[in-house]
Amino acid sequence: MSVPVPRQREAVATEARPAALPDSGLTLLVIEDDPAGAFNVPEMLDTEGNRVRIRTARNLTEAARLLTDGVQCILLDLALPGPEHEAEDALDTLRSVLKLAPTQAVLVLTAEDDAERAAEAVRVGAQDFLFRDELDGRILSRAIRYAVERKRSDLAQRQLTESRLRAQENARLERGLLPTPLLQGSGLHFAARYRPGRSRALLGGDFYDTVRTPDGTVHAMIGDVCGHGPDEAALGVELRIAWRALTFAGLCGDQLLGTLQQVLENERPDDEIFATLCTVDIAPDGRRAGVCLAGHPSPLAVRPGMAPRLLPTDENGPALGLLPNARWPRRQVELGGAWSLMMYTDGLIEGRVGAGVQRLGQEGMVEIVARQMATGLRGEELLDATVTEVRALNGGELTDDLAVLLLDRC
Repeated sequence: MSVPVPRQREAVATEARPAALPDSGLTLLVIEDDPAGAFNVPEMLDTEGNRVRIRTARNLTEAARLLTDGVQCILLDLALPGPEHEAEDALDTLRSVLKLAPTQAVLVLTAEDDAERAAEAVRVGAQDFLFRDELDGRILSRAIRYAVERKRSDLAQRQLTESRLRAQENARLERGLLPTPLLQGSGLHFAARYRPGRSRALLGGDFYDTVRTPDGTVHAMIGDVCGHGPDEAALGVELRIAWRALTFAGLCGDQLLGTLQQVLENERPDDEIFATLCTVDIAPDGRRAGVCLAGHPSPLAVRPGMAPRLLPTDENGPALGLLPNARWPRRQVELGGAWSLMMYTDGLIEGRVGAGVQRLGQEGMVEIVARQMATGLRGEELLDATVTEVRALNGGELTDDLAVLLLDRC
């Protein structure tokens, strides 16, 4: 038994786009422009015994109106009558259909003596082809189910491939944006941890870097741009790169921070944006350092046999971008022969402690580090344990960006 194609096309073309049909059953959209109405679609049943629903359109405009999420498959007639319908025209129509319906399976219908064009249609992107003279309900029903499953498989494979490529690109991007420490010949051990606060983001507004200049001085820096969006992340990268370039150019202390403030003022998207910063310049002998603070938390220093302590902050300058003509004093500190120096952003200390409003704070962080070091943890293991405990106290992921940098001299 055959079901004639409905002939109320003109009315369909002016109707509003129909609502999507339920997920149950199959819906087939037939695209053909046979004015004689001789083209018949056989009656078909899906795997559950339900009749396959059929919609028809005689051109792409009507097809666009009828194409909803409820349509799983499209049957396009390439065997169009008349000498004006050349092979390339038919394939162009197919390309337009594929562009119009990127998630639907597409079957093409053609004459039996036109196998070459049918094969070319599959190469262009159709899931399969059928010959008009062989069309019956059983063959068409099976072809539709096969085409739908193949399309689902193709889409799943494409999504998997795109996901893998995106992950690889993100990893390359992240490696390019995060710094590579330049400490060869310094005798120092370096470790760092970085976590952006924004979900699925590569970078946040926090930034850090460490380099060794030709005179043997090791320069370390960590900073935090206020805010958590992509503009703040981009500004953080700009400040880090500027800091590295200025450091290699010989600037340090107040002169370096003043120039970075000019960079921030020229690059920030809003006049309210500011950045905190901490810089440390470790002498070539490794026993002393100069520290500059621009509204940033003070580093944590640890020496063998002594409790961890925060470096003094009585000469702390303002955050970059807050005050014109600001000054940032450079304080000299003694580190000794063996030490560990941890620099961090406020994401490490502003997490909550329990369900209340209490924040961890610097004192809480010092206690965590002291406890972890008492168990013998150092370097990478120390940072991992510290960040893990801070997250546990917060009851889950931290909402702020977090960066921690650790330098050790044994």
